[in-house]
Amino acid sequence: MQWLNTSYSVWYNIKHECAGALFQPRFKSIPVDSEGAWAFYCAMYIHLNPVRIKALGLGKEDRQRDRAGMLPEEPKPELVLKRLETLRNHRWSSYPAYAGYAERPKWLYCEELWLHGNEKSADPQKDYREWIENYIKQGVEEKTFAKIAGALIIGSAQFMARLRKNVLKDRGVNSNERKWRRLLPFDDVVNAVEQVKGVPWNDFENLYGDWGRDLALYIGRVRCGLTLRELGEQVGLKMQTVSKAVSRIGKRLRHDKELQIAYGHVLKLLNKKEG
Repeated sequence: MQWLNTSYSVWYNIKHECAGALFQPRFKSIPVDSEGAWAFYCAMYIHLNPVRIKALGLGKEDRQRDRAGMLPEEPKPELVLKRLETLRNHRWSSYPAYAGYAERPKWLYCEELWLHGNEKSADPQKDYREWIENYIKQGVEEKTFAKIAGALIIGSAQFMARLRKNVLKDRGVNSNERKWRRLLPFDDVVNAVEQVKGVPWNDFENLYGDWGRDLALYIGRVRCGLTLRELGEQVGLKMQTVSKAVSRIGKRLRHDKELQIAYGHVLKLLNKKEG
């Protein structure tokens, strides 16, 4: 995709005597879990993109007001019809084929998404069409799709953990490394430290110099991708206190054999949970 975008941009700029970037945002790819209905909802999100525009009353600001319950009235029938017309006739969409409005090209494989919608359906095209167009008629329900728009990865918790583990094997290669690290909840780190230490978190979270507390903060910094401020907010400590704790435990890990063993046990528990 990067090669395609770059090559086309160069060709277009030369042909039309333009300069600069042709496409506004950089290309973004999101892994999607093949299990369950994740791909089905992503397809719905993509197929609805042609109508999620300001001219049809479904721009970003309109959708934000709709979620907040601030729209004064339901869309007028003629506007709904315009949305449906746009959806059904968008030139660069596969929706007409999925919904039965156009002949499906030989290369377009629709069965998997149809089955996710209803495995026992006698008319999967009709069911998919109703799924999509009911959203249009209701003004487009935003809750599910809002999550997809800002997602780094889409799927089950097991799928996220497994993929996160594989991605982070190549440190420094992925430009979204910190975002991938954030997929490990700090609560999981706390639980792992509790198991290794054999003491509830509440018994040592406020103890200065306690290796369990400091180790949890250290792992939260290097494995969860949390900032010092965010860690402080998680445990109710000042940023400076967190910084000193992380630095202190990092130095101890260089020479303290018992601490190294405990650290290894915590990481083993986290790795086991991740996949």
